[in-house]
Amino acid sequence: MLYAEIVHAVEKLKKRYHENDPFALCQEKGIILLPEPFGLATDSIKGFFLQKKRIKTITYNSDLPYVLQRIIVSHELGHSELHTRGGVHAFHDVGMFDESSRFEKEANLFAAEYLLNDEEVLDTLNADNTFFAAASTLKVPMELLDFKFRVMKWKGYKLVEPPITARSNFLRDVEVPYGADDSDC
Repeated sequence: MLYAEIVHAVEKLKKRYHENDPFALCQEKGIILLPEPFGLATDSIKGFFLQKKRIKTITYNSDLPYVLQRIIVSHELGHSELHTRGGVHAFHDVGMFDESSRFEKEANLFAAEYLLNDEEVLDTLNADNTFFAAASTLKVPMELLDFKFRVMKWKGYKLVEPPITARSNFLRDVEVPYGADDSDC
């Protein structure tokens, strides 16, 4: 899948639903959200998407801080929007795909494009923030910001190379920051 298709899918959703909150968007689209307490261990399940008989569900780890839940739901929404036409109807982030998985990369690009506004990213970077400080200010893992940089570069923005190159399976291993809770949103 090309960057253009991912950007177009996000633009189409935002234009049709006028919604920036992935939880509200899922509700409007009729996607069933199932929060489940999977724990906070690094190897705990973060989330997965399942479609059976045209019923779409996203199950996500309710033990994670809200900021990570938003990213997981957006990522799984990416699978829902990008990957259900080809016959594959179940996706999850624990061991199913390796770090080079095309589907995981596309879902990460979708989540980054959906959650991060180009102007907000540029404003944060232009405020003399480093890449890492910008990720913190935007309340996203640095890997998601790297995926956003990839989309923005494709769009023609002139950005410096980020100091990291995120793996497609970064969400599988994301750690909950010490002391993180719902007040971090």
